Amino acid sequence: MGVILNFWAIDHITIADASVLNKMSPFFAIIMSAIILKEKATKKEWAIVAVAFFGAVLVIKPTAGIASIPAFAGLMSGFGAGAAYTYVRKLGISGERGPVIIMVFSLFSCIVCLPFMVFDYHPMTLKQLLILLGAGMSAMGGQLTITAAYTFAPAKEISVYDYTNILFTAAWGLIAFSEIPDALSICGYIIIIAMAILKWQLIRVPAAQDTSGDPTKKDI
Repeated sequence: MGVILNFWAIDHITIADASVLNKMSPFFAIIMSAIILKEKATKKEWAIVAVAFFGAVLVIKPTAGIASIPAFAGLMSGFGAGAAYTYVRKLGISGERGPVIIMVFSLFSCIVCLPFMVFDYHPMTLKQLLILLGAGMSAMGGQLTITAAYTFAPAKEISVYDYTNILFTAAWGLIAFSEIPDALSICGYIIIIAMAILKWQLIRVPAAQDTSGDPTKKDI
């Protein structure tokens, strides 16, 4: 559901907005990890999640009309991804291999989407096919690496690195589609990225304190 909603959101709002809403997934992962894995977050971490949601509101700019539905779908794609990452973490703790997790995820996605493709089939041009294959290969590389990351470390320890995707996506949106995010969206991006960095700093400081008394240990 996360993937489907993300693709649908990309079709209806700017690619940068869709990306930053999907990248709420690490914050949803904290919530789901507390429920499923009992990895409890601190009060400071919950406060950071709340501020990050405020940043998402700036991007969504919700209204009473239909205009907010694609943005809400983008936010829900982040929820789907965050829940998925939590289960990836659980499988990794249980000893399951990353490629097996990805194979099952991909197979399930194909089975679910196949009826829609069959009954609403549209032939593609060669250019479209090449673009689709390029997207698939890029997604496969990203999925392999992010699955490995969430398998070996808790979501709250690696989420800051995932947010570089926002910058890359905004740049590609500008280059390929001449999409320029508005002022509120940019403010939302800054808030969400700042909260991710702050959360990372809260994790790193205790780690540095734990090793400061032993000169043989280094905080890497």
